[in-house]
Order: sequence, then structure tokens, then C-alpha cells
Amino acid sequence: MRRLAIPLQGAQMLFVAFGALVLMPLLTGLDTSVALFTAGIGTLLFQLITKRQVPIFLASSFAFIAPILYGVQTWGIPSTMGGIMAAGVVYVCLGALVKVRGTDFIHKLLPPVVVGPVIIIIGLGLAPVAVNMALGKSGDGSLTLVPTNTALIISLVSLCTTIAVAIFAKGLLKVMPILAGIIVGYGLSLAFGIVDFSVVTAASWIAIPKFVAPEFNWHAIAFMIPVAIAPAVEHIGDILAISNVTGKDFMKKPGLHRTLTGDGVATIAAAAFGGPPNTTYSEVTGAVTLTRNFDPRIMTWTAITAITLAFVGKLGALMQTIPVPVMGGIMCLLFGSIAAVGLNTLIRNHVDLSEPRNLSIVGVTLVFGIGGMAFGIGSFSLTGISLCGIVAITMNLLLPASKHHKQDVASH
Repeated sequence: MRRLAIPLQGAQMLFVAFGALVLMPLLTGLDTSVALFTAGIGTLLFQLITKRQVPIFLASSFAFIAPILYGVQTWGIPSTMGGIMAAGVVYVCLGALVKVRGTDFIHKLLPPVVVGPVIIIIGLGLAPVAVNMALGKSGDGSLTLVPTNTALIISLVSLCTTIAVAIFAKGLLKVMPILAGIIVGYGLSLAFGIVDFSVVTAASWIAIPKFVAPEFNWHAIAFMIPVAIAPAVEHIGDILAISNVTGKDFMKKPGLHRTLTGDGVATIAAAAFGGPPNTTYSEVTGAVTLTRNFDPRIMTWTAITAITLAFVGKLGALMQTIPVPVMGGIMCLLFGSIAAVGLNTLIRNHVDLSEPRNLSIVGVTLVFGIGGMAFGIGSFSLTGISLCGIVAITMNLLLPASKHHKQDVASH
């Protein structure tokens, strides 16, 4: 019975992660079956590098939604995957630097005054896409896919369900608000008769996921590399969270250098197959907290379950039938939540915005990001999150530190 319990608990963890895992590829035009496969492969590689000591699951990273949307439209999926592989290499390099120099340099290079506004831009940069989809339009607003009044009802019900589950639900259901929002919104879409099952009927039960080989385009690579800032910082937060939950210091054993490297290798592997970049999943950490079962073998079975489901062709086709307003409603909360994480980073770390230096870094980063500032030399241009990341880091390094900042660094 004990042997059977671990695989079942592994499948349960995938159920917790499923909504967020498939939402990311659905929004960016990537294949959901490939995302399931690469989440499984990425988690197994992470476990290999960290010697299977950390009970954590890796899957689609929301921080990359905006960059992937832009990358796919501008350079296509293969070149975007090449850029994501480069972002994975950044993780591996950070892991090597942590191994050599410890974690202090990360705090100096990426203090809260840099990380906060960049995360805010990742969330708010997608606000128009979320609203367009909630109104039944395509992400750019050029096509109306579902009548506006019908779309508004479905998107608001999906949004309210997600919020209600996140706030009022108990037990395991509490960590599955996105999945709950998708299920209720999908059910309402069925009632309105806007779901088309023709792709499911045409799909076979067993099918190879639509893998995409990466191509290396230096424009896409230069665009994606700075995007790695926010997920790298998020990774450190997740490792601290799972350490607190289990009572073990994973920052020391297996070590932050191993977990960062594992995350990087998982992202490189995911992009090599045409899947979204991987990141540690807070939803699964929340489920681990509830179940109080800290056995890393559970995550091995979560990964195996994900890989198995990737080859069920009808499941991938079913994911494609989710109407636009369902995802749009959930995205209104999701992208706002990402922005709120950035805001909380500034508040929690007591970043004083009355200080001209801090105000300059945060202010310029936010306006460049939301306003769509772009710098270009010839055919090369920087815009959006990549530009914001570089500007914030550069200003932080060049502007003289305030007295308070110097005292904080000295005490640290």
C-alpha cells in the first residue's frame, strides 16, 4: 500500500500544478503536450543535479509569458526557444558564481530596488492582452472570437471563481485556484455553446508531442537573457520557502548553486524540445505544506505522470478547446498578481522611494516598460522587459549609493 501511495501522491501534485502548467503554453501558442513533457524531463534533471533532496516540481514559468509572446510574433518559435536556452545558460552561470563567490553578489547586483520594478513590468506589460482576451478578442485585439457580452460573463465568472477558491477554499483545493477557474469557466462555455470539439474528435489517443528544434538568433538571445533576472530571484524565494516548510536548509545542502544550475539545465532541456522555460512551482510547495509529506520521490512520480500524459493526444487537443474568455478572466488576476509580487518586493524590503536614487531607478524602469520605450542600433533593438532589466541594473551600479543603502549593505 505504501508503494502505491507515493505514485498516487505524485499524480495529485501534478493535478495541483496542471492549471498553471498548461495555461502558459495556451497563452503563448506553444504546445501543451510538449509543456507537460518538458516539465517532467526538467523536474527529473533538477532532481539529478540536486541529488533528489528537494521536494519541488518544475514547470512553465509565467515570468516568460510576455517575452515569449513577443518573441514568437517577432522571430517565430524556433528562435524564441534559442533565446530561452540562453536564459537557461544564465541560470547555470549564476549557479557557478554562487559556488565560487557565495550569495552576496546576487544581493548587490539584483537588490530589491532593481528586482521589484522589473517584476511589476512583467505583470503590467501584459494587462492589455488579458483585457482583450476577457472581452473575447485575440490578444492584440484585432479579432473578435466570442461575442463581447457572452465573453464578459464567462471571463468574470472564471475570474471570480479563481479569487473565491484562492481566498475561501480549504485544504488541497486552496492551492488549485487556476484549475478551479478553468473548470468553472469551461463549464459555462459549454452552456453557452461556444466550445468546438472537432479537434478532439480528430485527435488520436496516443500521439507524439509536436516538438520544435531551437534556432539561434542573436536578436532573440539578447532579448531573452535579461528576462532571466526575475525567475532567478523567484527561484531563490521558492528554495527559501520549501526550506522553511520542511525545516531543512536547502540553500546549504544541496546548495543554492546546485538548485540554480538544476533550474537552468531544466530550462535548457525544455527549450531544446520546444517547451516553455521551467521554474520551481509555488503551488506545489503550497500542496507540500498542506500534506506535510516531504519525500522527494513524490516529485519523481509527478514528473513521470506528466511525461506519460504528454503522449495522450486527446488531452492536448482538449486543452486547445478552452475558449479565450476563460483564460482572459484568469489572466486579469494572474498578471496583476505578478505585478503585486514586484510591489511587495519593494515594500517588504523597505525600499525608500523618497530617496532620489531609488525613485529614479523605479520611476524610469516603470515608464520605460509600460510606455514601450525602445533603444536600437541598426537592426538590433531592446524593448520591454529586457530593456527594463538592463536599465535598472545599470542605474543601480552607476548611481551613487545613499547613506541608508551603504549602512544596510554594511550591516548585511
